[in-house]
Amino acid sequence: MSRELVKVGGKLTRVGSTTDWRGLVATFVSAQDVKESSRKLYTRTLSQYFNWIEETGRKLAELTLIDVLAYKDYLLEEKLSALTVGSYIVAVRKFYEWAEAHKLYPNIAKGVKTPRRVQAFKKQHLTDTKSAELLQHFEGISLRDYAIVNLILRTGLRTIEVVRADVGDITFKGDRRVLKVWGKGHSEKDDFVVLSDKVWLPIQKYLKTRKGAKAGEPLFTSTSHQNAGERLTTRTISGICKGGLKAIGMDGKEFTAHSLRHTTAVAILKHGGSITDVQSVLRHSSPVTSQIYTESVKEELRLQNAPELMLDGAF
Repeated sequence: MSRELVKVGGKLTRVGSTTDWRGLVATFVSAQDVKESSRKLYTRTLSQYFNWIEETGRKLAELTLIDVLAYKDYLLEEKLSALTVGSYIVAVRKFYEWAEAHKLYPNIAKGVKTPRRVQAFKKQHLTDTKSAELLQHFEGISLRDYAIVNLILRTGLRTIEVVRADVGDITFKGDRRVLKVWGKGHSEKDDFVVLSDKVWLPIQKYLKTRKGAKAGEPLFTSTSHQNAGERLTTRTISGICKGGLKAIGMDGKEFTAHSLRHTTAVAILKHGGSITDVQSVLRHSSPVTSQIYTESVKEELRLQNAPELMLDGAF
């Protein structure tokens, strides 16, 4: 590639030098039709890539597919997760697709694959007995915390989705009471979960303690002295769930607030639901994601009927 001045997005950029990549990255990011959070991710991941290029003495104008593969190997050697490495590689691929379209660099990242993710959960689900024990723990302690944990267990909401929920998001579709949900990767509350009486009544009881709560107010609010009445954070909700799990003896790092979401999926399958039902409730874009919960059901059955226990009476 030559080191000529090229107009990109109305700006002249000198291509080929080892110091011009920051301007290129900024121009690339500004040209992407994505959320601000994605722009920041692209900036961070591409900066990581070009810093590595500089640190290893490589020159931008001389890079080839071999260099991109070497970068991928470097990330894997750093013991980063497959998900993290994948996000870095995707950013590099998108950058070179854009650069080639603007005749800046050839697309040397074409065909570079992201690492395969192992479809297995690091978080464990709760059995029906432990779920009931968790709910019993919160009874009489806090109307709010009981309502939150009960909501997550019975609907599979993520902590961020609970945080975003407003009082006015509880409405009806037909004759079913629902909670409108602002889901992962969405820009508005365009999904919902059904609120059975066992979900709604604890929420209703809690809301009665907040006299005059308006539709636009958070569904769950802080009771701390400094932030009273303000929206809860995901950290607070995670802490509530973790505290309850510890109280019932589920103190391992594999038991977190996200375990409650897994519990919802596994419980649906155990009690006669289908993969399609799990996909609907957890709002997965692909049934493949929902399918992996069947492994958790098999594992629970394996533990309940462990053949090893037969040997206790044998010798």
